[in-house]
Amino acid sequence: MRLIPRDEAFFGMFNALANRLTSAAKLLKLMFSEPERLGEHVASIKVVEHEADAITHDIISRIDKSFVTPIDREDIHMLASRLDNVIDLIDGTARRAAMFHVSEVREPAKQLADVLIAAAIALEAAVAGIKQSAVVQELTKQVKQREEEADSIYHEAVGGLFRGRPDPLEVIKWKELYDTLENALDECEDVANVVESISLKHA
Repeated sequence: MRLIPRDEAFFGMFNALANRLTSAAKLLKLMFSEPERLGEHVASIKVVEHEADAITHDIISRIDKSFVTPIDREDIHMLASRLDNVIDLIDGTARRAAMFHVSEVREPAKQLADVLIAAAIALEAAVAGIKQSAVVQELTKQVKQREEEADSIYHEAVGGLFRGRPDPLEVIKWKELYDTLENALDECEDVANVVESISLKHA
């Protein structure tokens, strides 16, 4: 019998953080779908990013206060940090769109936002099911497939920027936006790897 109970609150906090990731991804798609309401959507994403920062801070503070954690402290720190990184990159995409005064949205940005939503939903489910390794493996496989899909869209999109006689400012603006979106999807794959690793260790 365990004398000191394990602090199970971390699982709920991970779920809350993964939920903010899905919310941020959906808001980003909305921003690209309604560029005329750009400022409003950018502000909404910033609110979610602040909430995620607060949850991440609480998780990291709790590591130091817990006698017995349900999973390795390093894994708790890594999962929280990686989830928060994706949300930061979504916020970074939104802030760049605001800085660049985006008024018309290119189709690949919408496609990448859709892929990001699919990856976020799979990650949220994987985090919720972290104690079921078979479920986690299936969901993390989906995230990796989404990342490959995003790579293909990204390469086509960036190639498209240089076709014909492009406007240099448009190239700079959209290359930056595509890069940040692609980084967010790369980071989703990193989150998937962390979730999978934790799940296998504790299967």
